Amino acid sequence: MSFDQPTYLTALQNNIRTRPIPWDGAVRAGTVLEWQLAKIRAVDKVKKEARRQALERDLDGYRVLFVGSNDDNGTDAVAAGQPSVLQSAAKRTDVVQYVLVLLDDLLESSGAAGTALAKAILSGPTTTTSTTTAAAVDPYRHLLPLLAHSNQADDPIPLLAATVLASLMATARDTSAATLTRALPALLSYLASLARQTADAGLQDIGVQAASSLLYSKATRRQFWAQRSETVGPLVAILRTAVGVSSSGGEEATASLWRATGASSSNGNGNGGNGNGNGAGAGASLGIGAGGSAASRIGALMEGTIGGGVGLQLLYHVLLVLWQLSFDAEEVGDDLNDEYDIVLLYTQLLRLSPKEKTTRLLVATLYNLLSANRATLLPTAVLARLPALLHNAAARQPADPDLQEDLEQLRALLDDYTTTKTTFDEYVAEVNTGHLRWSPPHRSVVFWAENARRILDADHGAIPRKLAAIMAKPWDNDKAVLAIACNDVGALVREVPERRSALEKLGLKTRVMELMGEADENVRWESLQALGGWLKYSFETAK
Repeated sequence: MSFDQPTYLTALQNNIRTRPIPWDGAVRAGTVLEWQLAKIRAVDKVKKEARRQALERDLDGYRVLFVGSNDDNGTDAVAAGQPSVLQSAAKRTDVVQYVLVLLDDLLESSGAAGTALAKAILSGPTTTTSTTTAAAVDPYRHLLPLLAHSNQADDPIPLLAATVLASLMATARDTSAATLTRALPALLSYLASLARQTADAGLQDIGVQAASSLLYSKATRRQFWAQRSETVGPLVAILRTAVGVSSSGGEEATASLWRATGASSSNGNGNGGNGNGNGAGAGASLGIGAGGSAASRIGALMEGTIGGGVGLQLLYHVLLVLWQLSFDAEEVGDDLNDEYDIVLLYTQLLRLSPKEKTTRLLVATLYNLLSANRATLLPTAVLARLPALLHNAAARQPADPDLQEDLEQLRALLDDYTTTKTTFDEYVAEVNTGHLRWSPPHRSVVFWAENARRILDADHGAIPRKLAAIMAKPWDNDKAVLAIACNDVGALVREVPERRSALEKLGLKTRVMELMGEADENVRWESLQALGGWLKYSFETAK
């Protein structure tokens, strides 16, 4: 699946290229200087080879054209004190727009010469005299302010400036202090604002593609992650929309994702699927080779969209950004899952993935995250029934050999984990996800008889504390969680009655009593059962 530059941006740039600019009049008015116009004409509307040669002959001259030179006499060997054309023509928006498009063209279509220009602009003069040392010029001094050129929604200058800035950084693969500490954070904030434009998928795609181009080094990815409330948040919102859950996240989105896995059931009979993810129907709609059977889904794919009207091109680019971010999985993996439920979200996306290209990005990202964070993320993946989904995918025999290899690699990782974990491990992993579902241990008398004391003692009582934290939430969108928690508390009291006081200190008895007034009948029943056990042992102790 190969995508071109966003059509809106291409159309905008083409429109600007064809606009007539009264250059001679601009020179007479002092808006553009003669030497600036000479350099513009040498590379504008000429063949690529002529453009390349012009850049190679006068690289420093073109650097000065776009960023200017120092004001100190003689410190710049090429052109001391010369202004940037963006500075000279600051009041002529038509000229500024034209120059921004021209600069982007030079960077993107001039091959090695374009790369050399980007490096020259960001690093300074490429030549110095024997008697002087080139002083640094801030390469961003005339470009960064353009990101906030005006508050008018139809002003193209901020978008064009962002495109140029992204091209400059990505082409030069720059990691200088000026880029990392000042320009990149500002640019990422602007691109994130585009990604939040839910009413305009074209602007979203421009922002996401540009962000992808900036993740060329560990340092730039670290900055992207540091701004994750701005940068990652909108991307995850797009993916949530694609799978049909609340784009704003929170408890409601998490509950919806768990329900979508089929691993959650409110009937309390323990048939909500086992920890190995082998429940019936798991992964039945995975889109490898075909996009599922629902008429609505087929219709959506015919139009090039997935759930929620998210376009396949936008989906692919969002997945590409998160795949790039997963290169640093050891640093970001746990927080990515804690804050955005990424394992659950990607498991559901795998079920809906309409193309092998998107499926491969999903699988590759999951492998990076799970392999780097085995202890914390593999349990969630198993509870979300990812193993069954992958077995289903492999059975479809994808045409892409790389995808087939990635699937086998991820399956092997999960199979190795599932063959060594115990039922106790499964239960602890579930509690640590912060979201309970009726998996087999909850209703197993044997499980509680063998493991209740171990649950209370493990990690200095961490599991009961986690249960208390889970029960403290209202769970308005998934009351089954409260019912299951009451069941577990009751089992702990039944099996280890002498530890009731420790559970009471965590507020569990008080919370169980509160839940007897819940509107949900399952919660009321389980809380009554739990409290009954508490009272039984209290009476026996009092005798």
